[in-house]
Order: sequence, then structure tokens, then C-alpha cells
Amino acid sequence: MRKLDQSLPLRLLKAREAVMDCFRPHLNANGLTEQQWRVLRALAEVEEIDIGALSQWIALLMPSLSRILPGLEKSGLIARRRDPRDGRVVILSLTPAGRALFEAMSLESERIYLEMERRLGSFAIGEIMRELDRLVRALDAARDGRVSPAAAKGGQGEG
Repeated sequence: MRKLDQSLPLRLLKAREAVMDCFRPHLNANGLTEQQWRVLRALAEVEEIDIGALSQWIALLMPSLSRILPGLEKSGLIARRRDPRDGRVVILSLTPAGRALFEAMSLESERIYLEMERRLGSFAIGEIMRELDRLVRALDAARDGRVSPAAAKGGQGEG
């Protein structure tokens, strides 16, 4: 077994924590959890979305998403409605108050991103994002029984 410091899951968790440590003070100052912010941030990019699609998009399991939505709705930040074509489907959208909070918070969030780019370089951040995307695609393909491009190239990967 490889040593713990060579564990990919542990390294990914440490990287996530290091990144989130940059954002948590901003989220806390605005009374939001990381998960609540992910919901608001995603809803700011679409007019509306069904809860299942949102769950997949923001990598938040349905039970967790279902637990945080009532608080966001009670705070007046999101609206929920049933899909008129299929009453089982819940559609979510930002309210004007939710959009205003997102707009107010996005300036500081972008400042935090720019500070990370200053420390690491925008090219390095882009490379990290590309490599993480490649990792997800390769593991999804393996899970789904498809040959990933990296495996087809003898492990050389894409790009």
C-alpha cells in the first residue's frame, strides 16, 4: 500500500481545504455555508433549474441539497415551484434578493480568485483545472466501462 502522503484522495481533500480557507471568511461574513453559496452561485448562472440537475451540477447529494433549500427559501434567496408538466419535479430559481446577495458577494469572491492567481499564476490554475477535469473524465469513463482517452494512449493522457 502506498504511503498516506501519496494518497490522491487525501491530497485532493487538503487542496480543497486550502482553497476553501480562502473563501470561508467571506462566506461566514455573509451568513452562508459553502453548500448554500454553491446553490446561489449556480442559480445565478441559469434562469431556473430542476433540483436533480442542480444536485449533479454542484456535486451536492440530493439529501443534503434538500436539507439546505428550506433555509434559503425562508431567507427569501431562492424560489421553488413545481414543474407544470411533471408535478414531481421541483424547479429552483434565485429571487431578486438572492440575485442581489450574489452580486454583492461576487466582487469579493472574484478578488479572492485574483489573489490565488497572483500567488500561483493564472496559467497554473488553468492547468490544475484542466488536470482535474481530465481526472474526472478518466475515472467516469472507467466507472461507466468505457475506455478513457488516457488509457487508449497508454496512460499518456490528453493534451
